[in-house]
Amino acid sequence: MAKERGINAIKEKVLSKKYLVTSGLPYANGKLHIGHVAGAYLPADIFVRFRKLKEDDVIYICGTDEHGAPISIKAEAEGIEPQKLVQHYHNSIKNSFDGIGIQFDNFSGTARPEHVKLSQKFFLNLLERGFIKQKTTEQFFDEKHKRFLPDRYVEGICPYCKAEDARGDQCDSCGKLLNPTDLIKPKSKISGATPVLKETTHWYLELPKFENKLRKWLQTKTDWKENVYNFIMSWLNEGLIERAISRDIDWGVPIPLENAAGKVLYVWFDAPIGYISATMEWAKNIGEPEKWKDYWLDENTRLIHFIGKDNIPFHTIIWPAMLMEQDEDYVLPTDVPANEYLNLEGRKMSTSKNWTVWVDDFLEDFDGEYLRYYLAAIAPETKDSDFSWKDFQNKINNDLANILGNLANRVFSFTKKYYDSKIPKPQKLCNNSKILLEETDELLLEIEKAYENYQVRKAVRLIVDMGRLGNRYFDENRPWKAVKQDKDSAAETLYICSELLRRISIVFSPVLPKKMKMLRQMLNLKTDFTIKDLSNQLGDIQIGEISPLFPKIDDKKVRKQLDKLAVAAQQANPKPQIEHKPQVEFADFEKLEIRVVKVIEAEKIKKSNKLLKLKIDIGGEERTVVSGISKFYKPEDIMGKKVAMVLNVKPRKIMGINSEAMILAAKTDDKMKIVVPEGDIDSGSEIS
Repeated sequence: MAKERGINAIKEKVLSKKYLVTSGLPYANGKLHIGHVAGAYLPADIFVRFRKLKEDDVIYICGTDEHGAPISIKAEAEGIEPQKLVQHYHNSIKNSFDGIGIQFDNFSGTARPEHVKLSQKFFLNLLERGFIKQKTTEQFFDEKHKRFLPDRYVEGICPYCKAEDARGDQCDSCGKLLNPTDLIKPKSKISGATPVLKETTHWYLELPKFENKLRKWLQTKTDWKENVYNFIMSWLNEGLIERAISRDIDWGVPIPLENAAGKVLYVWFDAPIGYISATMEWAKNIGEPEKWKDYWLDENTRLIHFIGKDNIPFHTIIWPAMLMEQDEDYVLPTDVPANEYLNLEGRKMSTSKNWTVWVDDFLEDFDGEYLRYYLAAIAPETKDSDFSWKDFQNKINNDLANILGNLANRVFSFTKKYYDSKIPKPQKLCNNSKILLEETDELLLEIEKAYENYQVRKAVRLIVDMGRLGNRYFDENRPWKAVKQDKDSAAETLYICSELLRRISIVFSPVLPKKMKMLRQMLNLKTDFTIKDLSNQLGDIQIGEISPLFPKIDDKKVRKQLDKLAVAAQQANPKPQIEHKPQVEFADFEKLEIRVVKVIEAEKIKKSNKLLKLKIDIGGEERTVVSGISKFYKPEDIMGKKVAMVLNVKPRKIMGINSEAMILAAKTDDKMKIVVPEGDIDSGSEIS
């Protein structure tokens, strides 16, 4: 019965479906880092590879987001044209994707003519249908740089959660969408100065007009990830507001109206349209220009958007609204399996402070598939997760090398040594072998379900569990002993373990395509296969050339990565340089009389928040001292203490009191510590 519920059940369920999968467009003003990969790209790539295993009709579309102020500002700073900057980072990002095996059917860009044309069509359709209006408002202006500030170039304190690093369009801490004028203590990200408000005219998408349609549509999405659905409904229930969709910059899609000189579409209006223009480009590239319609205009298409959680409102509210009122009857998102954030070594990633791991840097030292495995194993699917170099090392060495790699190595090496690399298929299996295969049948169903539901963490954990079962079976049957007494029994053990590795090579291929290809080559199996092949049990086995599947990561390599982060942390938060005073002659220093004194009286001085009046004993001589330590010491804290004081400073009157010495203290911005001699030293003792 287990057999029927397992592999055969998978075979029967294979019915072709149509999928259009996208990932949020990476912004073309910087390199790709591991946070990007974990949030939107690896989960999508794994899902697409799984759907292709199921023989579904699926295409994976992406490209770089190439418009907006950050690009024009960076290009200006580097003295190059925005298009040149965009092309540089487009190539850099694509190379990083290639290095970790992210395979797109098309990887386009939003600065291409066809995208500009389609974006302007979207704008005009919404304008003609009464969903866009023109409005003059006040917008922040940087007087130093003489330019209006895009939302993301205004930073300040969030009015809701009080986070200090909120942007003018959104607070990443609480997820609220904002307007720049909502911010407390706004400042320009370009100059750091406080911007001023200045009148400007823009076009606004009237989101409130879409509320009923959006609610009706979203009510059908109760199977979405809980964290995503709750986020959307909370945002929707607060009430939709008009959103500006134009900007005062010179790099972007021009507003196609006569009265719109110098105005371009807001990057978050034109960016998702890139999913469609990139699909159109794909259709042209394969010689079937109209084929894009088979996906975007077919109601049976499952449109899946993989994104990070900061993009949830745009993909579930603004983008669907834009699609709802077009000439073409576009499909709406079927699912938006957004992921949470990936932190690094217990801290939030920051590209500006270089507190991240860049993919191209990773690839200089490690196999790209090691990154695929680790990010899948810690995927931030329902809550933030943390990338740790030591944990990365442990998971690669333990899960991959010690469990799966060890199973393959011991099985293949043993087969080569005792059976000349050949194992015939057993005529009949013993009970233990049947039980093992039945257990893995059940695991295969769970793995398939995990992939279906975007639960990559669960899928890889179950696959590693299959490897554990294989090692346990190998150890329990002890083929190293059985081969001396019952060679057929030992051969059965090797056969069953090889069959287990064959199954792993199929279900693990969405995560580790190259490594599983290597595994299948060692088993002398074809490298093109589908999920149906799970039911085709091994025949006679002829082991091919074997090599280590998962080389271990040594401590030296991990230490190198941690040292890199330490340098990044130091550069991001350097210790301030001490400004030294001019040098003095030693004879000048010798003129100072510094002695240990005892405080015998202490009291606050009325009408002063920082001064204490002290009476000190200097070996029988008493003096009065006024000291600015009241913010750091109460009178009772200093009473009876022996402290160091300079005694030969000229007396001066402070608050009407004659001060006859000066206390020695170390002071930083927020604290002060008086200098106290070590041990019990007599009052009057000189410090030299």
